[in-house]
Amino acid sequence: MAGKYVMALDQGTTSSRAIVFDKHGTIIAKAQNEFDQIYPKAGWVEHDPLKILYSQITSITSVLASGNFDPKEIAGIGITNQRETTILWDRATGKPVYNAIVWQCRRTAEFCEEIKKDKELCDYIEAHTGLLVDAYFSATKIKWILDNVPGVKALAEAGQLLFGTVETWLIWNLTGGRTHVTDYSNASRTMLFDVDKLEWDEYLCKKLGVPMSILPTPVPSSQVYGWVSNNVFVGMEELEGVPICGAIGDQPSALFGQACFEPGMAKNTYGTGCFLLMNTGETRVKSKNKLLTGVAWSLGGKTTYSIEGSAFNAGSVIKWLRDELKLIDSPKRCDELAESVPDANGCYLVPAFTGLGAPYWDMYARGCIVGLTRGVNRAHFARAVLESITYQMTDLLEAMKADSGIDITDLRVDGGASVSNIMMQIQANMAQTKVDRPKCVETTALGAAYLAGLAVGVWDSLDDIQQNREIDRFFEPEMPLEVRNKYYAGWKKAVTRAMDWEDKE
Repeated sequence: MAGKYVMALDQGTTSSRAIVFDKHGTIIAKAQNEFDQIYPKAGWVEHDPLKILYSQITSITSVLASGNFDPKEIAGIGITNQRETTILWDRATGKPVYNAIVWQCRRTAEFCEEIKKDKELCDYIEAHTGLLVDAYFSATKIKWILDNVPGVKALAEAGQLLFGTVETWLIWNLTGGRTHVTDYSNASRTMLFDVDKLEWDEYLCKKLGVPMSILPTPVPSSQVYGWVSNNVFVGMEELEGVPICGAIGDQPSALFGQACFEPGMAKNTYGTGCFLLMNTGETRVKSKNKLLTGVAWSLGGKTTYSIEGSAFNAGSVIKWLRDELKLIDSPKRCDELAESVPDANGCYLVPAFTGLGAPYWDMYARGCIVGLTRGVNRAHFARAVLESITYQMTDLLEAMKADSGIDITDLRVDGGASVSNIMMQIQANMAQTKVDRPKCVETTALGAAYLAGLAVGVWDSLDDIQQNREIDRFFEPEMPLEVRNKYYAGWKKAVTRAMDWEDKE
């Protein structure tokens, strides 16, 4: 073993982080840098790929300069990332040809509607990729760039264009342009990847207008992909030659970091969005309730699948309350306000800012507030914000129970917003199940670290990892079922308002 620490790069939707873990899964050092969100039009979301890269590099150099550990003891690097976000760049110059189109972006909704007119193609997509046709996924984002950015098609025809989701972009840059790969979990979110054969689907690439020459090589989640290149970035010289040996999308990474290694185990992440995943083992479950199936991870020659439900806006709703509405100055203040009232006083917020994900899949839904009366105040609104997040997760949980036939009695939670005690209690009430929060809520980064560490011998087995998990707190349901059902029925009614916000005929 080359060292006793593993560095995880957690590249998220609003920030990039570098976290160093020891063998016990304890955080030794961490740094975080936010970057700009770009909104060119209503429903469009972009990032500058170079700012993503620089924010990640800045986090790495901050951690290396912390003095908390010897950089020579870093055994490997694992990367986890915002999925579906699409970057195309020039192989020769390394420069992006356009901004990254973010997973939340809805600009390709009309193209998706055209695809949906071909039922045979839609059925093929669902059968082979485990996905439903939606602007969420990378394929239509790639096509938009190819069709709308001058010169990009010519680059592709010349073999000079490369595509990647964010982990591909980071690995390519960190290895000095030597390694162009994507792990199976990220590939399975493109709408171009056969999740049973674990390879790109030539038929889909042709039908959706994506040249296969631009696609990275699909690889397992835990193996050496390449090594940090000599002096690629100032301040990172100490990482030269360190292997990049773990890669996984953020949500399956959290599933792995929560030690959900057995079929039927589930976790929910409260990040920018809300993501519920259940491990289904080596069997891919085909959803009847508009959930998604795909690769969770591939390790030791075995592929583990998951079933997933996604809500596009969760932690982002709290950020919206802070940054756009200026009603709070911190997430903690949102909690304080929400705790000061027993309920939202009949107010419901449906945060469909970028459409609705599972189980509705309405690309045209938009956010709405219903049930307002003169008695609703700022505290009630803060409560409605937290409740909106838990209602969305409950939607996902109900669909997952129906698909799997498994009654989840222990929901493992993580993500930045999971530190909210009041929200976790509301979640336990709405889900009518025990909520289990670990001491380390950085499970997304931890999952990538574990996969990297397994590749280079920091951990020998899944049993080693399981023993590291420590529980911070359990939240048990405290609300009578009939009261819960009343609140949830109000939410379902509010969702219909968000889906009827415009005439679609």
